[in-house]
Amino acid sequence: MRPNEDRGDNTAPMIGRREVCKTIGLLGSAVMLGGISGLTRAMADTEKPPSGLEGQGLPRRELGRTGVTVPILGLGGAHLLKTSDEEGTRIVHEAINAGLTFFDNAWDYANNRSEAVMGKALKGHRHEVFLMTKMCTHGRGKKIGMLHLEQSLRRLGTDYLDLWQIHEVSCDDDPERLFQVEGAIEALAQAKQQGKVRFIGFTGHTNPSVHLNVLKYNFPFDTCQLPLNVFDASYKSFERQVLPELLARGIAPIAMKSLCGKGKPITQGILTVEEAMRYVWSLPVATLVSGIDSREVLRQNLAIARRFVPMTQEEMAQLRRRVSSHATEGQFELYKKNPPWSCDQEEVERRFSGLEKA
Repeated sequence: MRPNEDRGDNTAPMIGRREVCKTIGLLGSAVMLGGISGLTRAMADTEKPPSGLEGQGLPRRELGRTGVTVPILGLGGAHLLKTSDEEGTRIVHEAINAGLTFFDNAWDYANNRSEAVMGKALKGHRHEVFLMTKMCTHGRGKKIGMLHLEQSLRRLGTDYLDLWQIHEVSCDDDPERLFQVEGAIEALAQAKQQGKVRFIGFTGHTNPSVHLNVLKYNFPFDTCQLPLNVFDASYKSFERQVLPELLARGIAPIAMKSLCGKGKPITQGILTVEEAMRYVWSLPVATLVSGIDSREVLRQNLAIARRFVPMTQEEMAQLRRRVSSHATEGQFELYKKNPPWSCDQEEVERRFSGLEKA
């Protein structure tokens, strides 16, 4: 029997939920940002994993100012069902057994199926993982966000999330839409105040300036998920523009797209998977969400994480120089170049209206 297994799924996290209700109000509680310091120290490795979430050899880092530690490797939900629902379930179970306990997902992944499969796989294991999913409002407001939350909770088979984020903040007018009256930010704040989520954040991978404009509102985000890889430093760089701002505010950076989304730099022999992941882990990030679509890839990434040794600053610079001819125009970062479909409100409604009625 695993530690605390006989206590039920909610016992340990419930402490965090009660504390959340004591420490944060609704929209505008930006006082939590005051006096934050420590920068990269907040991202440093720690030797004290919380009870029931031991890393089994995986290095762990602090998740910003939350007081929680997480493994440096996270399981991405977008690729989970690439082979089959059954293989997705097997990936989840093997990841838990290996100590990979940071689970990423989103309301819309695989037309809602990714959350449902993950929820079934987590039955009896919910208390062993740090569970995150995202609302997919795309410019729409609080009402849609709260609908997505209830649907996500139901599919994931839980009554709370460890982390809830706004998905794909990518359009120039997204910051204004998020913070308008009855905007999606109010859904984040209300869900946290109600104890339905422990921590809150936002994601995006298109334009660093959009992230910076969101941060200008000084809202007390706990996390921000952003694309970080060795190519990013040369084109619309989140590493250079957004990462320092997150650290200054005590917001935990969650890295994604270490292989540029589809792994083309790897298949073309420009660098190895291990070089790509080592580069990102050598940045002051809390964890790296990896698109794992098979148990073979899971085992490969776990092995890389377990033997991780940080690159020196010179090693990182050498790798940037080595790939620079492939990076200056965003050749492998097409998610920064292609216009986001989510900026077309008619397209958003077309894609999601049926899913929201399910």
